[in-house]
Amino acid sequence: MKYAVVIEEAGRNFSAYVPDLPGCIATGRTLPEVRRHLREAIAFHIDGLRTAGLAVPKSRTRCEQVVLKRA
Repeated sequence: MKYAVVIEEAGRNFSAYVPDLPGCIATGRTLPEVRRHLREAIAFHIDGLRTAGLAVPKSRTRCEQVVLKRA
């Protein structure tokens, strides 16, 4: 499974979330740490959905970067 994730700088640490898995979030002091925590959070979130008999949302979010040229 692949999910788009958003990682944001939050002062002295990083926060991250998964748009296609509402409520699935993680934090970390470094990028590698927040990535590791988010992988764990995704697995935990999906396990919880399955245990509750709920459907696991498909990945629908696409990520792109937009570059603005300044005149």
